Amino acid sequence: MTPASRALGRPAPRGAADPAPATAAPAVAQPGSRPPRTAEPPFRTDIQGLRGMSVSLVVLAHAGLPWIAGGYVGVDVFFVISGFLITSGLLHEADRTGTVSLRRFYARRALRILPLATLVLLATLAGCLLFASKIRHAEFTQDALASAAYVMNIDLAVTGTDYLRETQAPSPFQHYWSLSVEEQFYLLWPLLLLIAVKTARRPLLRALPLALLCAGSFLLAVRTTPGAPSWGYFGPHTRLWELGCGGLLAFCAGALTRLPRLAAAACTWLGSAAVLASAVLYDDRTPFPGTHALLPVLGAVLVIGGGCHPTRSVPSRLLALRPAAWLGDVSYGWYLWHWPLLMIGPGALGREATPLLSLQLSALALLLAWLSLHLVEKPLRGLTPLRRRPLAAVFSGLGLSATVVCAALVAASFPPAISSGADAPDLRRTLATAQDPRARLTGLLSRSANGLPGNLSPALRDVKDHRSSVYRDDCHVDYAALRSPACLYGDRTAEPVVVLFGDSHAAQWFPALDALARHHGWRLVSLTKASCKTADLTTVNRGKPYTACDTWRENALRRIARLRPALVVTSSSEAGTAARPVDDPLRDWTAAYGRVFRRLDDGADRVVVLLDNPWPKGDAVECAARRPLRLRACEHGPRDAVRDPVRREATRLAGRRAGATVLDPAPWLCAGGGAGRCPVVVGDTFVYRDESHVAESYAEALAPVLEAELALHPRPAP
Repeated sequence: MTPASRALGRPAPRGAADPAPATAAPAVAQPGSRPPRTAEPPFRTDIQGLRGMSVSLVVLAHAGLPWIAGGYVGVDVFFVISGFLITSGLLHEADRTGTVSLRRFYARRALRILPLATLVLLATLAGCLLFASKIRHAEFTQDALASAAYVMNIDLAVTGTDYLRETQAPSPFQHYWSLSVEEQFYLLWPLLLLIAVKTARRPLLRALPLALLCAGSFLLAVRTTPGAPSWGYFGPHTRLWELGCGGLLAFCAGALTRLPRLAAAACTWLGSAAVLASAVLYDDRTPFPGTHALLPVLGAVLVIGGGCHPTRSVPSRLLALRPAAWLGDVSYGWYLWHWPLLMIGPGALGREATPLLSLQLSALALLLAWLSLHLVEKPLRGLTPLRRRPLAAVFSGLGLSATVVCAALVAASFPPAISSGADAPDLRRTLATAQDPRARLTGLLSRSANGLPGNLSPALRDVKDHRSSVYRDDCHVDYAALRSPACLYGDRTAEPVVVLFGDSHAAQWFPALDALARHHGWRLVSLTKASCKTADLTTVNRGKPYTACDTWRENALRRIARLRPALVVTSSSEAGTAARPVDDPLRDWTAAYGRVFRRLDDGADRVVVLLDNPWPKGDAVECAARRPLRLRACEHGPRDAVRDPVRREATRLAGRRAGATVLDPAPWLCAGGGAGRCPVVVGDTFVYRDESHVAESYAEALAPVLEAELALHPRPAP
């Protein structure tokens, strides 16, 4: 997901940090004055305004406004704010009492965080059951459990490394990852501070554990982000430094009161500019967090630090204006409500997600946030019995989380039925026993039903998880790999060698080739890499030239030459952008494919070039889950199903000029010999795995058709 999705700020997916209310923002005492004796530090409206500005950036970015694509930097600003406010409150308590009460601390967290978090979790779970994809029911209940247990970030870091799920829509619960990071930080930091307070008198020594934690976390963020972006984005170890920076700032708050007024104003101006600049300049291609997170983090530190001056500067007064401060008041609720509305709302309304609709749903979330503040947050925070009895507050919070756990477990026990029609022919058996598999398939394509069959195999909810050996064995290598492992299939000692070469649109045909290899006694070698085109032309991946693909391709071609295979089957997706502008796309792509096909032809007895398959209308599995009796709505016609006609023609021309056999899979997926509609279900088998790939079960069923095609297309004469 890339990280699991930049719908929360990233790609693969990215989210805003929790603008949850921490302890109240401390007003700064006059230099030389004694610490105040109130229960909590007084309120700082400029920080509340900063919170309002940051949550606005996040929501607008999630709504799809292109000029603020980097609004996900709100994650960093909120983490800094939280670390500053929480640590300020703890230091204030230590000054008053000489210790830090962990029991009271967690009681305050429970009262402030859990009531509204629980309400939104339950509402989101209900929305998923009513309106979201039925095939993701188990995933959504698991996400609800992970959110209630505050380990959502770990769950996202693990699933975000799954290449096949990169294009899947983000979970409506995904935004709870930031709450999880905060709670994980606050399991550690108050305890460290308590130990520091008991063992050290000097503030510098008390801050030392946090400084070391920040340094280690930042180094981990820099090292992890390039190679494991999901762990870099969601991992607690790569985010703690941002909260820690806010905590370290709290130790310096007293010294910052002595800044010259002009210097304090300059800090606030520069900090605000840094936050806004990162929101405008960053986008989903920016490696994040890593070193790029320094800009919004230091910006937030400068804004908060500049506001520590006893006399407010112009920028601090601007942040403290009532509209900005009001947004800060409702920021926690707005953050919690807006994301599930954006994820579930369009489907519930039967409309496509557009920026206008997203803005309307975000406005509705703002209304819900205001109602939540006055009906849930404030009343429950002010409950005197719970405030006076910390253990009761803690157990009440645990009870709220347990409520979500119970609701999710009950929901998981009753998966929704996906409506289906009558049983359909067994596609695999029908083609395997047919005298003419191609003609039989053509008939089945023309008679495909408009509803899911009752005997769909595998079930719709299992289509995405049905993986062939090439994925289970990690033979389809990821973006960073430069070489493929020794992946052998079929008869591993046989002399005839067959090679499958290309990207994931080549790997999707592995089940068919594997079946043929086992039947005919071939040694099958799989050489495929994520998003790596067979054309000898550098493309863009994650915003940068995909040089790892170029290196892998060269290594794979040399390996194929050494193997001297009897047959090479090659294919790649028509999607992808050249790293450098091309003057004539047809000419340049034809030349790039031709260079590779000629090298393959020089080293192999026969080369078969499979054109890219027709694409469905969006994610076919998700569409069928929403419209199980109206599958026509998920289909493309033959013209719309072609991803890139120019790239397709370039592949065809290059293959023929290199003397390769060129096969068009359109007649295998579309009626009328490839000229009619392209159904998403044929017989008892689903055709697609997502928005572009052929499903494993369908590819395997087509083995007799591919066998016939290979036999009917002998090697052309040079």
